[in-house]
Amino acid sequence: MMLHGIGATICKTLLVACGAVYSPMTQLHDPETLALDGEDVLTREEAAPFELLEGAVDRGLVLLCDHASNHLPAHYGSLGLPIAEFERHIAYDIGAAQVTRKMSKILGVPAVLSNFSRLLIDPNRGSDDPTLIMQLSDGAIIPGNANLSNEERARRLEHYYRPYHDAIGQLLDSCIKSGRPPAIVSLHSFTQKWHGSMRPWEAALLWDKDARLVKPMLDCLRRETDFSIGDNEPYAGNLQGDTMYRHGTQRGLAHVLVEIRQDQIKDVPGQQEWAGRLADILTRIMADPERALELSIIKK
Repeated sequence: MMLHGIGATICKTLLVACGAVYSPMTQLHDPETLALDGEDVLTREEAAPFELLEGAVDRGLVLLCDHASNHLPAHYGSLGLPIAEFERHIAYDIGAAQVTRKMSKILGVPAVLSNFSRLLIDPNRGSDDPTLIMQLSDGAIIPGNANLSNEERARRLEHYYRPYHDAIGQLLDSCIKSGRPPAIVSLHSFTQKWHGSMRPWEAALLWDKDARLVKPMLDCLRRETDFSIGDNEPYAGNLQGDTMYRHGTQRGLAHVLVEIRQDQIKDVPGQQEWAGRLADILTRIMADPERALELSIIKK
């Protein structure tokens, strides 16, 4: 996506402020369209640790995608893993980036997406979480993460984890300065089967203490679809230190984490359907003056 106008200025300012080098050529590639042959996807030119999609900062919404990419910086090789592992959920959330991009375009709101694999470091964990850098993930041993030194852990925090969160923080600051504090919607996907058991939910909403955005979204999804919609299933939304805790709970901003089952968004039609569905629901919620005002209140 090429950036232009005021949006480009904001985006480039954030990139520089967060310690990243802006280049229109270092855009996130679509993992769904990449043939992971050889080392191509893993050894391309170093990109910024996040991707920022332009949008109006005064529309009351910001989109996030923590596990958007299966990319590893060139000097990490493949962390000792077979390339095929980067097509799995252990490397990124399949389909989530595409849904995020489509929603950003439909709604005209900004979004921040990670530009590194969760196998390098997981941005949806607290910096002291033991699962921040996984050595074993769903049966796959990650040699490049074994016996990690304190220096290497600090390097990954400094060059990837913190710039991503700094970009989110500065975008939220810009939205608040516009006079309309935003609600945050974070997009994820989950596997159809886990440890041999099928998961019945097509999608789920995760949350902790703030139900301002969760309740109307959950009501709409359950009323308007035949899907099974989880409420803090298959995961709970109260993980301290994760992205929603850091940027939503601690800042007092309304927020929700949306989980979509991967078979629902593995291809373009499914991605378009879910992006359209969620964008339509959010548009109607934000069009309600009372609801929009409630969502814009910073609760400390």
